[in-house]
Amino acid sequence: MATELVNLLRQHDVQVTVQRIAVLRAVSGQPHITADGVAEIVRAELGVISKQAVYDALSVLVERRLVRRIQPAGSPARYEDRVGDNHHHLVCRSCHHMVDIDCAVGFTPYLSPSDSMGYEIDEAEVIYWGHCSKCLAEASQTKSSEIPPQ
Repeated sequence: MATELVNLLRQHDVQVTVQRIAVLRAVSGQPHITADGVAEIVRAELGVISKQAVYDALSVLVERRLVRRIQPAGSPARYEDRVGDNHHHLVCRSCHHMVDIDCAVGFTPYLSPSDSMGYEIDEAEVIYWGHCSKCLAEASQTKSSEIPPQ
């Protein structure tokens, strides 16, 4: 895998460093990971890396479109290596778990704004919000345990 990551970095004109390889590996291994999560994984692999070095590596990888940065409202930025397919995300309001979902089907008004202001639009970021099945089940169980017996 390290050779693949080295080649990937080189193909995108990114200087190859041990830190960037480790950051890319962390993001690849755990989609929707936070920078703190990346730092924790990279520290376990390399021993020592500053948080700033992690942010710098993530910034370069995002700039070169090797990694995608997602920042849902009220949540820290998250990173994934699924890039270039314009997929969307679903976030649980309770536990903040995030999953990928494919592009919306049917009429997609968000890809054709009423006025593109001269931009050539190539991507739309859509985040769906709701409650995951685990949190719904827990909420249902809590409610049923609160109902007094008759």
